[in-house]
Amino acid sequence: IAMVHNGIIENYAELKSMLIKHGYIFTSETDTEVFVHLVNYYRKQSCGLLEALQQAIKQVKGAYGTAIIDSAEPDSMVVARCGSPLVIGLGQNENFVASDQIALLSETSRFIYLKDGDTARITGDSVTIYDSDCNRVEREITVSDSRYDATDKNGFSHYMEKEIHEQPVAIRNTLDKRIANGHFIPEAFGGNAVELFGKVRHIQIVACGTSYHAGLIAKYWTEQYLNVSCSVEIASEYRYRKSYTYPDSLFVTISQSGETADTLEALRLSKKQGYMASLSICNVGTSSMVRESDLCLLTKAGTEIGVASTKAFTTQLVALLLLIGNIGVVQGTVSEEQEKSITDALQKLPVYIDNILNRDSNLSSISEYLKDFKGCIFLGRGINWPVAMEGALKLKEISYIHAEAYAGGELKHGPIALIDENMPTVIVAPSNGLLDKLRSNIESVKARKGFVYLISDEKSAVSFSASGIPENSYFVIPKVEEVIEPIVYTVPLQLIAYKVAVLKGTDVDKPRNLAKSVTVE
Repeated sequence: IAMVHNGIIENYAELKSMLIKHGYIFTSETDTEVFVHLVNYYRKQSCGLLEALQQAIKQVKGAYGTAIIDSAEPDSMVVARCGSPLVIGLGQNENFVASDQIALLSETSRFIYLKDGDTARITGDSVTIYDSDCNRVEREITVSDSRYDATDKNGFSHYMEKEIHEQPVAIRNTLDKRIANGHFIPEAFGGNAVELFGKVRHIQIVACGTSYHAGLIAKYWTEQYLNVSCSVEIASEYRYRKSYTYPDSLFVTISQSGETADTLEALRLSKKQGYMASLSICNVGTSSMVRESDLCLLTKAGTEIGVASTKAFTTQLVALLLLIGNIGVVQGTVSEEQEKSITDALQKLPVYIDNILNRDSNLSSISEYLKDFKGCIFLGRGINWPVAMEGALKLKEISYIHAEAYAGGELKHGPIALIDENMPTVIVAPSNGLLDKLRSNIESVKARKGFVYLISDEKSAVSFSASGIPENSYFVIPKVEEVIEPIVYTVPLQLIAYKVAVLKGTDVDKPRNLAKSVTVE
């Protein structure tokens, strides 16, 4: 018997002790070895392979997406799913199994997504599925519109570089049929969206990693434009504490893949907590998160191959701003003038981002400078603090430089102890109402011989130049509408992280120890 397993078996130690008593010898400490021996244990009791797997999963606690083959049954494969994703690809006289449809797009566009507790026997010309009670069932066949050529680098050196440059198109696609003539289109969220949006009195956002940063930015927008409160939590923390459910609260999950284990489990938990409705911001329309949410808005970023998220993040921000704008219009907290201002700004985004991408060579000198440091601090104020957090995450993910982000006002509450000539600081510095506060941060860093690099617009650049900041110490962005600053200012930080990683020679698209979709805890 041979097994492939994606997941975590939580009671593997207990099962291992039982199997050792029955004469099994283990050569590793992995839960997968326990799982495959458990199947073998039932297989020896005159069970067929599928029956052995069905018996084994009754004893297993945890998450798994598994496929098993047996030399005694060479023409078939059996699979089981609980918690971890598993998709069956349907071909011509051949069938496939993977944890994500992306892996199978070169072979087929027709997929079956198993439900939790399902098992299946797969041969070259048949797929037979059983539910958790071992009853034979049919599952829907989904035809994917994702393109296989999305996995082509199209002349770019890395997928990440390609995906950074795809952001203008991805944003246009995400806006398509969601705004028109200066107005939001709430029907884009689903049939009963208008009715639900009118009742929302609190928004609870749950996400992980980059998507969590998108949620933090959305909190600022929510409390600026809506007369409702907003909470943002890391999904892995939300799941394991007692939380209060506000009346008429909308539960929002954000995930590129829609299979992020902690976020998906938080969504399932929310259904027991009395939330009014759930809404998913996701890039994969066939994902578990979308299927299990009441409403969804797909980001239309297209396939994202690079582990470090880029276009998925910026399109998540676009989708979140669409959500907040729609709720505001329905509830009357966003005026017609504000609606037109926000929608006009969103439609300008591709042009603003193209301007940055066309000048990415201007970021080469700062990237060359940063590559030799072991650490870096990122600073931002207000809504641009989470932008700084995303910039720090990108740098550490792919260049392996220790980077941390702080709200500018927190600099003197500890982090300033790190500042010297060996700790550069990157500051997100648009010319908004917090510019003078940022100037104080800059002076504090300079006074301690720290190097400062600024992402700024023309107005703030002129101001910083007059303060003695050399011209090669900032990247200038055209002045943009304040509401979309977080989206625009993210792009130079992505490019800096990418360029530093290339200079350091790391594996940009598949950085060590990381996976594109975190489908286990």
